[in-house]
Amino acid sequence: MRKYLLLLSAFFIVSFNFAQNIPEDYQKAQTLLNSKNYWEAMPLFREFLDSDKYGNLSNYAAFHIGEAALGANQPAQAITALSLVANKVWTKSDESKYLLALAYFQNQQKLEALRAIKGIKKESIKELAENATFENLKNTSASFMVANLQEFKENKGYAAALKAILESQTILSATERAAYYELQGNAGGGMNSVKDMVLDFVVILPFSTSPSAAASSIDQSSFIFELYQGINFAVNRLKEEGKQVTLHTFDSKRDMNHLADLLKDPVIVKADVIIGPIYPDEVDLVSSFAEASKIPLIHPLSNLGERFENTQYSYLFRPSVASISKGIVEALQNQDWGRKVALGYSGSSRDEQLGMLLKDQLTSAGFSIIDMQQVNSRNVIDFLQRQGIRTGMDSVELEADQLILLTDDPSIAQPTFGLMESVNASVPFLVMDSWIGFNFANYEMLEFPNFHFISNNTPNFEADAMQQFKENFYTKNLTYPSLNATLGRELVYWLSSNMGPTKGFDLRRNLDQASFQQGKVSWGFNFQNSNNNQYVPVFKIDAGEMKPLK
Repeated sequence: MRKYLLLLSAFFIVSFNFAQNIPEDYQKAQTLLNSKNYWEAMPLFREFLDSDKYGNLSNYAAFHIGEAALGANQPAQAITALSLVANKVWTKSDESKYLLALAYFQNQQKLEALRAIKGIKKESIKELAENATFENLKNTSASFMVANLQEFKENKGYAAALKAILESQTILSATERAAYYELQGNAGGGMNSVKDMVLDFVVILPFSTSPSAAASSIDQSSFIFELYQGINFAVNRLKEEGKQVTLHTFDSKRDMNHLADLLKDPVIVKADVIIGPIYPDEVDLVSSFAEASKIPLIHPLSNLGERFENTQYSYLFRPSVASISKGIVEALQNQDWGRKVALGYSGSSRDEQLGMLLKDQLTSAGFSIIDMQQVNSRNVIDFLQRQGIRTGMDSVELEADQLILLTDDPSIAQPTFGLMESVNASVPFLVMDSWIGFNFANYEMLEFPNFHFISNNTPNFEADAMQQFKENFYTKNLTYPSLNATLGRELVYWLSSNMGPTKGFDLRRNLDQASFQQGKVSWGFNFQNSNNNQYVPVFKIDAGEMKPLK
């Protein structure tokens, strides 16, 4: 603490030193203070605290008592003395606030110290106070610093101390990450205001799994690369149409430190929208950045939207579990299939959550869940047979009026489809739309059109735009687009339809002004007042074409 007192020596030269009628005991107290005899100096200065008797000299006496008490490591006494003069209008008002802040810091009263500093006006004293802030707070808990950032962020020492604290930690909470990006200047202040008429896409995906991986090592058969192919294709199409758009792509490398460094890149800071990443830990980091920076973040593949429930700028491109469940319930309510439901679900996080939610919502809607089980490739046949579906039977006594199987796993789908081929059963069977793409399934060959498909941003395979996309994609890549490439292509279409020079770059506002929006190569979207696609029809196959159930 004494080094801060020495720094002020130039400011604390008291004008009374050259006065002719300074009391002898006051001059003696000054001599003791200058020689660091703090304990002897304090009682002598106290004799002059009566402002009625000594006028302005009493202000200086209180000031010097505070100075001496700090030197004697008596912060409580310093606070008592300096509180008498810190808020007065007099020559040493700012210097008094500074010493009072030092006393509060020494007495572990951090908030009081910081509030005293906020009142300092002189730049030279303020700089000293900010330096003292850094020294006294650099080892403080991050929770205290983050909680009080908004009140004291104008204090440069406070901001520097918090930044140093956060950078020393290997793991940051969502609020700590948001604070860190705010300190870097990436948040607020109109950072996401329209900078120009160019729609700037940033893609952050885990193309590789090592910080040292070279670009040549990227697996071009991975679902990540397929997704990127669709995104890149769509952006190029926009450019061909004369749209002003850029695409910048970054590899997260599945390394959190590398990803944190990426988020400092000026290209990302100035993006209009961020697509990706994929994995939960990466998503949490980039979502915090996006929220602080007011840049829309789009998770391109997930249905798990609970992490975005309290966010303003983070979206799922696909329906959330809640939206899928709602779509299934509404579809069943509009059919006359009966009220008994058998429900199977795989062990994936999405399917488990969806199964539990669907059970509750179907029950609330008046349906009866007669059987519910987690299924895998080994037990799915047993599950189906319990419902009365058995190989070789011409007629069946079915327990359920409809079956629902929640999984994207082909090892579960294949035995299920094989069993349904071998029985004469017309029971409606609801599965995820991923089953449409399984090459072992020919739904038109079934005796009954049992299968119905739950939408998850389902491609519209018969649309003219879809046929054109397939042809153009093949011309460029010598292969037809995968489902992930199709999703990437549609994601860019959806964003460019809701952001740009014509509509403006406020994605949230534009989505709220619309309800259902027709897709380009999918059946469409509804993001009104939502951070996920609420349009979840259930499809049937009619004369070889997919159509939504009425």
